[in-house]
Amino acid sequence: MMKIENHRIEVATRGKGTYDITPQVADLVARSGIREGQVTVMVRHTSASLVIMENADIEARRDLEEYFERLVPENTPWFTHTYEGPDDMPSHIRMALTRTSEVIPIMAGRMTLGTWQGIFLFEHRRAPHTRQVVVSVLGMS
Repeated sequence: MMKIENHRIEVATRGKGTYDITPQVADLVARSGIREGQVTVMVRHTSASLVIMENADIEARRDLEEYFERLVPENTPWFTHTYEGPDDMPSHIRMALTRTSEVIPIMAGRMTLGTWQGIFLFEHRRAPHTRQVVVSVLGMS
């Protein structure tokens, strides 16, 4: 019999950066009792995103963050959507260049992430925020 569970988790950020949410998602998958299926993770914001990224060496995430700082810099003179500050439009572009959701298969009751993969909320704003992430676990027990 097919089963689905929907959950919300909140992620408190301290500003720009990547925040590991793998343990929270893995816990929801384990508690669901679903053995075979998939988990969908979606962030409900237009200035934050999700990435599956290396989880072993924090320098890989720092390099990713620096890359986006250079790719879409703040204070770009031709941005007009700056109502909330110089990081307003860059945060939306960074979100559009990444993803707002990820789907991960579940096998034998566990996510099938690779050895060095983790799920990260990617905060694109300078100020701290509380971000909502929706987690849907779907499959068979």
